Amino acid sequence: MKVKADFDLCESNAICVGIAPDVFEVDDDDYLQILTDEVTDENRARVEQAVASCPKAALSIVP
Repeated sequence: MKVKADFDLCESNAICVGIAPDVFEVDDDDYLQILTDEVTDENRARVEQAVASCPKAALSIVP
């Protein structure tokens, strides 16, 4: 599984960064970056929480 961002919806508010900083980052230009798109056993709970917490529903997990 992979985490995916819809950058047309994303506001780069960094809620996901606070939840999973090893997966998400907001760069110096205030754009969301996905550092690793792989959803692993180690990061799954945090990625799922980040997806659920996104206020614009810009994040998703895809097969």
